[in-house]
Amino acid sequence: MTKTFPAPGPPPPPGAATDLTGRAALVTGGGSGIGRACVLALARAGAFVHVVDRDADAARAVAETVGGRAHVADLADAGAIDLLPAEVDVLVNNAGLQHVAPLTEFPPDRFELIQKVMVTAPFLLMRRTLPHMYARGWGRIVNVSSVHGLRASAYKSAYVAAKHALEGLSKVAAIEGAPHGVTSNCVNPGYVRTRLVEGQVRDQAAAHGISEGDVLTDVMLARSPVKRLLEAEEVAAAVLWLCGPHSGCLTGTSLPLDGGWTAG
Repeated sequence: MTKTFPAPGPPPPPGAATDLTGRAALVTGGGSGIGRACVLALARAGAFVHVVDRDADAARAVAETVGGRAHVADLADAGAIDLLPAEVDVLVNNAGLQHVAPLTEFPPDRFELIQKVMVTAPFLLMRRTLPHMYARGWGRIVNVSSVHGLRASAYKSAYVAAKHALEGLSKVAAIEGAPHGVTSNCVNPGYVRTRLVEGQVRDQAAAHGISEGDVLTDVMLARSPVKRLLEAEEVAAAVLWLCGPHSGCLTGTSLPLDGGWTAG
């Protein structure tokens, strides 16, 4: 028997704001950087936000700012994920880490850790929260991927492999979630102005004996036509838009926020 779906309601008016009142969101890596910006954006839209981070102080500080709830968890530990909330309407898989080394010197344990945090944890969180989304007939999964989910760079084997895997996982969730009103998408930023990236800029400037400005334009942003770092708030705005009234038919896709990196 062919399954029929209910007719959609009237389209939202142009410029309709995202209203997440009555919705619960969960953001991993929510204590700083992109994750923190996502927490703030979702909370401003009315969502109750669960802030997940390894850093207890950071998670609590952000949660207190928005009236949400902090959860201290190591996402490499599947048991810790089992303790996180399941009744979530918006899931933002943001937590990640980086290690830079040639393939021939890449530590296997570090490779495995990056896959656990950036692939297995999102899978387990989807598996945990999707039943609630399906039951409510609405849900949004937003995976903070990277331009490295679409392109490769040398010396980042674990990160590139994990982001490519996250892209595939997101597409499967989109296909399976569609009959239940659940979308799944990736946002794919280039280099974002965070403490981690600013530290990398300083380290490379010192290592190569060049200015921090030259590191940005000649190294990090060499493949980007737009020669500036992305701001965390710009990524959060895209995440929020994917949860909004005009994005119900946008699913299984990747949204590059890369300054034109992938255009060439």
